[in-house]
Amino acid sequence: MRTGFADLPLHYGTCPRWLFERMVKLSRAVSEIIIHEYGKDEFLIRISDPFFFQSFACAIGFDWHSSGSSTTTLGALKTANLEDFGISVLGGKGKASRKTPKEIEKLSEIFSLSTTEIERLKYASKMSAKVDNTVLQDGFNLYHHSFIVSKDGKWATIQQGMRPDIQYARRYHWLSKKVKSFVNEPHLAICCDVKGNRVLNMTAKESEEARKASVDLVKDNPIHLRKYFLSPTKSHRLFKYLHMPSQHEIELKNYKPLTQAYELQPKNYEELIATKGIGPKTVRALALLSQLIFGAELSWKDPCKFSFAHGGKDGYPYPVNRKTYDSSIQILSDAIKNAQLGNREEIEAIKRLNFFFE
Repeated sequence: MRTGFADLPLHYGTCPRWLFERMVKLSRAVSEIIIHEYGKDEFLIRISDPFFFQSFACAIGFDWHSSGSSTTTLGALKTANLEDFGISVLGGKGKASRKTPKEIEKLSEIFSLSTTEIERLKYASKMSAKVDNTVLQDGFNLYHHSFIVSKDGKWATIQQGMRPDIQYARRYHWLSKKVKSFVNEPHLAICCDVKGNRVLNMTAKESEEARKASVDLVKDNPIHLRKYFLSPTKSHRLFKYLHMPSQHEIELKNYKPLTQAYELQPKNYEELIATKGIGPKTVRALALLSQLIFGAELSWKDPCKFSFAHGGKDGYPYPVNRKTYDSSIQILSDAIKNAQLGNREEIEAIKRLNFFFE
């Protein structure tokens, strides 16, 4: 039951139509068997595990380690229409990600979810994206957001950010069952080879006092903080110590959201982060001021760690074998159809194959 991070080389390009059509069929067949045999909750647990997800992407034939394995695999799962099995895959890449709230609203008809449940899901989608783009400042900017929901209202988030300067993408995994707080260790971190310098991680346990101090700073009259949001030429010498981004030269742009937050008087850090307009620069400024004024500890540790059934699109470890691929789709499809009719012989035979690889 791991959720966390995975880093992948940033690759561009598109998936060939002949392969994507097969990916849709095979991903549907594999998903159906998992849901049929183990249930919807288990499917969410597995798909939110970065190791299972990577193996799944490789098994359906996409590039074994590229950023495209995330977007294309999730695109295939969305096209596979898993609603038939009680799972809905929402969102996507770029503009598609911004349609997620509207797609969540439609679940009231598809899965008969209540208005309260719909609002809770919209909040979870929004907060998981905002945390990985704002509260965890690792230099990766989100460009893909997929929100996977079961008919029971449980969810998983898989989203990806980009750092063109190092030609890497980072994939973030969330599971509702594991999220006790959106702003306090919502992921189980996994180490990897790509580490950022001076990564501000306000979700870390070490940053707990800084989160509390940030809320206290906002609840007090933010006029006292105004001088820290001026451009370097107009600010106090202290600003240099804070190492604020050069974008702060746009004088009070990042100060205005503090006034809005002050009027709302957030009860805790999560409410502060949920406030519209509170972005990465404001979070960073409050964190550094919390450390400076109150001595609150901050976490600067990058929280991140990290097969090939049919070959891969890029030819590694060998080109996709279409005959074998189609045979796999047929075998799994027949097995699940027969199991639904009461004949589990083929399903049990597939299960027994596992013993040969232990």
